[in-house]
Amino acid sequence: MYIENFNDSFYMQRAIELAKLGIGHTKTNPLVGCVIVKDEKIIGEGAHLKFGENHAEINAIEDAKNRGEDIKGATLYVNLEPCSHFGKTPPCAMRIVKEGIKRVVIGTTDPFEKVSGKGIKILEDAGISITEGVCLEECLSLNERFFTYIKKKRPFVVFKSGMSLDGKIATEKGESKWITSEFSRSYSHELRGKLDAIMVGIETVLVDDPTLNVRHGKYRVNPIRIITDSKLRIPLDAKVLSSDLDSIAIIATTKNFNREKFEKLKKMKNVEVLICREKNNKVDLIDLMERLKKFNISSILLEGGRTLAAEMLKNNLVDKFYIFMAPILLGSKGIPAIGDLEIENLKDAIKIRDMKCEKLFDDILITGRCD
Repeated sequence: MYIENFNDSFYMQRAIELAKLGIGHTKTNPLVGCVIVKDEKIIGEGAHLKFGENHAEINAIEDAKNRGEDIKGATLYVNLEPCSHFGKTPPCAMRIVKEGIKRVVIGTTDPFEKVSGKGIKILEDAGISITEGVCLEECLSLNERFFTYIKKKRPFVVFKSGMSLDGKIATEKGESKWITSEFSRSYSHELRGKLDAIMVGIETVLVDDPTLNVRHGKYRVNPIRIITDSKLRIPLDAKVLSSDLDSIAIIATTKNFNREKFEKLKKMKNVEVLICREKNNKVDLIDLMERLKKFNISSILLEGGRTLAAEMLKNNLVDKFYIFMAPILLGSKGIPAIGDLEIENLKDAIKIRDMKCEKLFDDILITGRCD
């Protein structure tokens, strides 16, 4: 078992910070940062900044060379195992060997079957010293969406909701602006910018006419908009279909769609219509998750409404929760955040683990994961 020393932890933390520069831009690729150290001095840094572009190790090597540094004999720190296969870019492990790097410190292995353990083997076979598991928990947390995408073969789904203390998202009349504070709403927009896509049901579009873009926060990348709409009831002038956003809108429907509406939607800029299988007169959500692969979506923010939230939960398609709770009560006639889960016995309740609570001014943020 590896016991971390201060220097290894320090440089790995720097690699993790660099990796975050790619948030919102790497799609199905992981967030990776890299630091090259020689004689206790950082001589090169890099990150994987965009899907399809250079990996972090290559950018760090090039950075060191641009600085005029001698890489041979250096130590390379990277939060994820270097790749070993030819994809959109050449294998990083082979480049590390070629540059004469003496030691590689890795946060966590890569679960992707074309890489897992193979990158480390290339390095070890070349006589490079390997240290694994440095800042392991931080490295796993950093790429939770990537690990879920690889292991479950579907996007990492985060359910986000702003609600009253008694779990309501609106009054009986549908009034919902605003239950939570401005700070909580800004935090929610930051989540939008971090994830690849945002997903709502057609009722949310019909009632609220949301744009589903990013208007606040550090990460200003507009997510792909996904709307489940089994009969294509979406208005052609809905804000979510706006053509001036820098992302597409995906409408998931079924064979029962409105043919006239379908032809008009097909002609709209930045709009894609997916005809999915039907399940209980709704879009088959498992089939939808499969069809989203062609859009390189590795993470989804699930924002509404209650029916879609319930269906996603019943299909075991939710991985993490962000619940913003305001200090108000709306009572039994308020609209609940989650619809009927068809749970009759406590033993069948959906269990939440790793739950954390923090105060956001007057609101409370609760995060957790599904078992």
